[in-house]
Amino acid sequence: MVTHDCGADAAGPSGRLAAETLRGALGRRDFVRAVAAISAGAGVAGVAAACSSSSPPVAPAASDFQILQPGQGELGADHYLPSVPDQVLWGYVPNVHAQPVLTMSSGQTITVDAVSHEGILEDQGRNPVEFFGGHGVDRADVLDDAVAIAADYRRTPRNFDKDGPHVITGPVFVEGAEPGDVLKIEILRSIPRVPYGVVSSRHGKGALARTADGAAPAGISLEEVMPPIAADGRPSPDPTAYGNVSTFTSVEDGHGVMRYGDAQVRFPLRPFMGVMGVAFSQDTDLTAATANSIPPTVGGGNIDIRLLGDGATFYLPVFAPGALFYVGDPHMAMGDGEVALTAMEGSLRSTYRLTVCKPGSGDAPSVAYRYPFGETAEAWVPIGLSDPDGSVGGQGGDLDIAMRRAVVNALDFLEVDRSMDRATAYAYLSAAADFSVSQIVDRTVGVHGQVYKSHFDT
Repeated sequence: MVTHDCGADAAGPSGRLAAETLRGALGRRDFVRAVAAISAGAGVAGVAAACSSSSPPVAPAASDFQILQPGQGELGADHYLPSVPDQVLWGYVPNVHAQPVLTMSSGQTITVDAVSHEGILEDQGRNPVEFFGGHGVDRADVLDDAVAIAADYRRTPRNFDKDGPHVITGPVFVEGAEPGDVLKIEILRSIPRVPYGVVSSRHGKGALARTADGAAPAGISLEEVMPPIAADGRPSPDPTAYGNVSTFTSVEDGHGVMRYGDAQVRFPLRPFMGVMGVAFSQDTDLTAATANSIPPTVGGGNIDIRLLGDGATFYLPVFAPGALFYVGDPHMAMGDGEVALTAMEGSLRSTYRLTVCKPGSGDAPSVAYRYPFGETAEAWVPIGLSDPDGSVGGQGGDLDIAMRRAVVNALDFLEVDRSMDRATAYAYLSAAADFSVSQIVDRTVGVHGQVYKSHFDT
């Protein structure tokens, strides 16, 4: 694993005497379980060589940043869900047979402490204290739940080359949800739990990846493959020898900061959860291909649409009693396309309102009863996936297919929900709507549109 220290930012306050005392008395695993037991049952209110990996890490002070260890700080929701080693799934999402870890009523709110996979993965050493410590992060500023999952996860065997990377938290049973309904997910707030994140590029993955047979992908040469093929250490029994690249990125004044040489690039944070979904796979095996966390499905999952941040709403068709909602893959920032493979990944605390919408109620867009659909304050967001029905036999990475489905879903929405005739709707989309590549790195690729509300009378 090649790591680039592009600005460590990890001081953060350590005023956690009571929690440290409890953790010392109980041990890491029991401490996290204690947080879960206290909180879940009752409502909780109120990067190639831009930087030298041998350079000394730089850790600017972040004394005004609150490290959000599990259960600490403001929660402000009806329910709280931590990420606990024996409850999360690592690399897979819950199937329709999954046992919920929490039950809530429709319309209630829930705060989730989600854990990023970056920093705990096998190609990074599966030791976040050492990985982040190598970038100047104090132990107190490494999340306890990340440490616990890296050390204690046993629910499924880990195969770095086969499993998804994501730590999935859930599922949550929402009372009243039945197959045929829609789960309305209102994203109320997503805030970074730590003042740093990681962007990773891995051999054989991403927009410029070499193909499995060693060739260059269509449109580029071998010299243009990223990461460069000269650094490809595969095959090896040790993932840390693969030569994958991770760019450590600091958070400073609400921006991600990457340093290269004597310069730096700053970009605004835009936190959102890359994975939001409901149970879809019918397989009972926890590690069935249909439940791999990488490809999104019509049940959502690794949808990776950056518009779905604070204030947005995500609608998902329901396939199991209780919907069985789950989250993971927290992002601090991401550009449309997510070309290198990952976004700026970093653990988030996110709060949602989950509401069941019944057919005919008018509470959800008509498309949402059969396909994921998004909404922001400014726009309706029709979505298209290249292969939304799962991962058996591999996924289709054809953006044309994803684009066509996004357009059809937009047409269906305009015709049914806005009473436009289909010919006019098609003309309107060409004249005034925007379609963007959501991501091209999740095997099943995605496109999303924006149909702007201000263009309509009401």
